[in-house]
Amino acid sequence: MPFAERRWGLRHDGSGLLTHWRAYLLLLPVTGIIGLLFGGGLVMAFLQSIGAIGLLGSGQISLTAYQTALANPEFLRSLTLSVYIAIVATGLSTVFSIGLAILLRTAGRWASFACQVTLPIPHLVGIVGVLLLLSPSGLISRWLYMLGGIQSDQDFPLLVNDTANIGVLLHFLWKEIPFMTLILLAVLRGINPAYEMQARALGASPWQCFWHVTLPMMKSGIFSSSLIVFGYIFASFEVPFLLGSTRPRTLPVLIYRAFTDSDLTRRPEAIALGIILSALSMLIVVAYSWLVSRNYQSMSRV
Repeated sequence: MPFAERRWGLRHDGSGLLTHWRAYLLLLPVTGIIGLLFGGGLVMAFLQSIGAIGLLGSGQISLTAYQTALANPEFLRSLTLSVYIAIVATGLSTVFSIGLAILLRTAGRWASFACQVTLPIPHLVGIVGVLLLLSPSGLISRWLYMLGGIQSDQDFPLLVNDTANIGVLLHFLWKEIPFMTLILLAVLRGINPAYEMQARALGASPWQCFWHVTLPMMKSGIFSSSLIVFGYIFASFEVPFLLGSTRPRTLPVLIYRAFTDSDLTRRPEAIALGIILSALSMLIVVAYSWLVSRNYQSMSRV
């Protein structure tokens, strides 16, 4: 059977094609509303960024705002910092989540419930918790002072608003590890244990069994959960704004600073930066979809 027929369930009588497009038609009302709101906002923002409409719009099409935004020396530093935080936080969350999911695989329902404890907690609440714990005058600093570990709060390492953005990373790890663990735990429990038992029976060590059998079957869950986490962290505003470094700033914080600047001539530049951030986020989704499709094709040929 050709790959297209296996991929989309097509039949020679065309019934598979009808079923395939029927699924998309059922999603049309929801995707239409989302596309109208999100896509309409993007179109309006783009028109403002090129000067066609808006407070300072002269009606003349110009890409000056994009040239100014890309020429801004802060743009590259902010983009680099945003990518760094997203990669490090997503990578660490993925590694810890895989290990935690393996440990909790045979646990009862309490494991899934425990992974959901942090999900309803807003990020702003988590930020307040990080400030109360890790700031120089926070709870941990006071405990160390009482125990004689430090002589004053100035001796406590700077973990909030620091150049390494440790507070930002710790907050994202606290929030995202349970989320990813919940997804990977569901994937693990759906894997037939017979594959791993067969590998062990053939002489594979526990590490070989995990690396060559379990981990490849977890790939879909790892890709989907890490994409969600990476996309959110990359575009996150409130966490780096309150816990991150003041210089350089992350890209969303730079956009906010430019948009709220008293100089209204910077407004098109801020909107152009927002369009660039949205375009980068879309590219991440497209790259993920391409990787998943390529992986599916390679598996189908096996």
